[in-house]
Amino acid sequence: MQSLSQQKNILGLQLPTDPRWVDLATISLEDILTDHAWCEQKAATSCISLIQRYSAKEKLVQELSPIVTEEWGHFRLVLAELHKRGLKLGRQRKDLYVGKLIEFEIKGGAEEKRFLDRLLIFALIEARSCERFKRLSEGLEDEYLRQFYRRFMESEAGHYHLFIELAETYIDKETVRRRWKEWLEYEAGVMESQEIRGDRIH
Repeated sequence: MQSLSQQKNILGLQLPTDPRWVDLATISLEDILTDHAWCEQKAATSCISLIQRYSAKEKLVQELSPIVTEEWGHFRLVLAELHKRGLKLGRQRKDLYVGKLIEFEIKGGAEEKRFLDRLLIFALIEARSCERFKRLSEGLEDEYLRQFYRRFMESEAGHYHLFIELAETYIDKETVRRRWKEWLEYEAGVMESQEIRGDRIH
């Protein structure tokens, strides 16, 4: 049986982004770029947090260390794009989407289950980011920005794969598969309940 990371459907998200989101993002470019920059910063610090917490897991440390550098590089790229366009990096906002995902995380019990949820929530955030970047790469009128977001889309897809692979490295694949299905179902409900806002990546 194929592992999750080998399946053809690289995302598996059950609810696509409403097409109206791209139209709203187009008219809120400073806000969407600002939120994107902070998402990249949080991705870097989240990887650092995982490395610190699970430093005994050699493969995790080796695989996530370069991701820290890559995500911080992405932050700088978005920051440069803001500057180039005469826009400003706004304040970091509370990520309501991520907040709702955290509510579904297992908080107590076996360490393995909490570790699995940590990896899967990061995989899910990367998957949704990838899907959003794909929307931007196809729907924005600005040709440069379409290419800009296509590069991010490709990167996020790779990150999604990595978190799934790490989960399957340390935990039984069937356990990973069952929990991932639960996460996908829950995330679809989160997306359905959220207001469509063009000033946020998620």
